[in-house]
Amino acid sequence: MNGLNTLQQLVDLSQRIVFFGGAGVSTESGIPDFRSQDGLYNQQYDYPPEMILSRSFFQAEPFEFYRFYRDKVLALSARPNAAHLKLAELEAAGKLLAVVTQNIDGLHQQAGSKQVWELHGSVWRNHCTKCRKAFAPEYIVAAAEVPLCDTCGAIIEPDVVLYEDGLDSDVIAGAVAAIRAADMLIIGGTSLVVYPAAGLVRHFTGERLAVLNMDGTGSNLRDALLIREPIAKVLKQLVVR
Repeated sequence: MNGLNTLQQLVDLSQRIVFFGGAGVSTESGIPDFRSQDGLYNQQYDYPPEMILSRSFFQAEPFEFYRFYRDKVLALSARPNAAHLKLAELEAAGKLLAVVTQNIDGLHQQAGSKQVWELHGSVWRNHCTKCRKAFAPEYIVAAAEVPLCDTCGAIIEPDVVLYEDGLDSDVIAGAVAAIRAADMLIIGGTSLVVYPAAGLVRHFTGERLAVLNMDGTGSNLRDALLIREPIAKVLKQLVVR
C-alpha cells in the first residue's frame, strides 16, 4: 500500500500524536457519512437533512426531527472498527495525546480511548430542556414520538451540536491545546469542509502531518502525506512500538 511504510516511519518518530477525525472513521462500522454518494445528504426526505438537523427545525418540528434522528442518526448497535481500536492502542502505549472528532457516535470511547474531544457532542448524552435531567439514548429510541422528560414533561434534546449552534468553548480549548502540543497530526476520514471544526487543524505547528481520506481534503495541506485508502484498512496495519 502506497504510503503505509512512510506513515509507519512518521508514527515511530512521534511521541505526541493527535488524531483529527470525521465521518469516514465510522463508515466501516456501518454508520453512513454525510457527503458521499450514499451519504445522508444524497438521500431524499420531506426536508433536506441540513434543515432537519438545525436548531430552529428542532424547536419548530420536534416530531419530524426525531423521526429522522432515530432513523438516520442514532446507530447504537454500531461497534468500533480497526481504526478506533488502533487509536486506543496508540494512546495506551503513550504515543497518542488525544483524539479530536467531529463524530457523535461515541465509538472512540467504546474502543478504549480516554482523551476524546467531541466537537459536535454525542448521541449517548441527552437531557431535559427544562430540568436538565439526563437520559440514556435508549430512552430516545423507546419514546413513541417526541421524547419527554418523565419528571417534568419537557422535551428531551440530544447533546449534539445542530446547525445554528455554536461549539462548546471548553471542548474547543481542549482540542486546540492538544493540536498545538502535537508533534504529529493525523487527519482521517474528513474532507475538512465543515467549519469551524475544520479550522482547528491550523493550530498544528509540528512537522509530521498525514491525511488518510479517500477523497483527499478541501484544505491545502502542504507537505502532508496523503493516503487515499479506507482508514481502518490503513491503521490496522500500523505497528505500535
